[in-house]
Amino acid sequence: MEQTIEKTATTNTITVPDELCQIAVLIRRQWTAMYFGAVPYVEAMLCLKTIDDNFGDDSGRSIVTYFLGNAKTWKGEYAKAVKAKLNELLKKEA
Repeated sequence: MEQTIEKTATTNTITVPDELCQIAVLIRRQWTAMYFGAVPYVEAMLCLKTIDDNFGDDSGRSIVTYFLGNAKTWKGEYAKAVKAKLNELLKKEA
């Protein structure tokens, strides 16, 4: 089941998908001047469906963790929603 990425005007809610590849698409779309340190992790997430998948020798969990460490400069409502979802995924599947 595919979730949509949307922002509703009435509630100002941003729906972030569960799949890492879809989250990576959202990040690339919204973070136009991406910090260079975050780029390889977003590109790796494009190849992952869940946090339990691997990209080469790296786990999805480590990729998400390193992305969050390199995404400190990304601000705004989309950044907040995406970071919250990624942290939720890290905690839920631990």
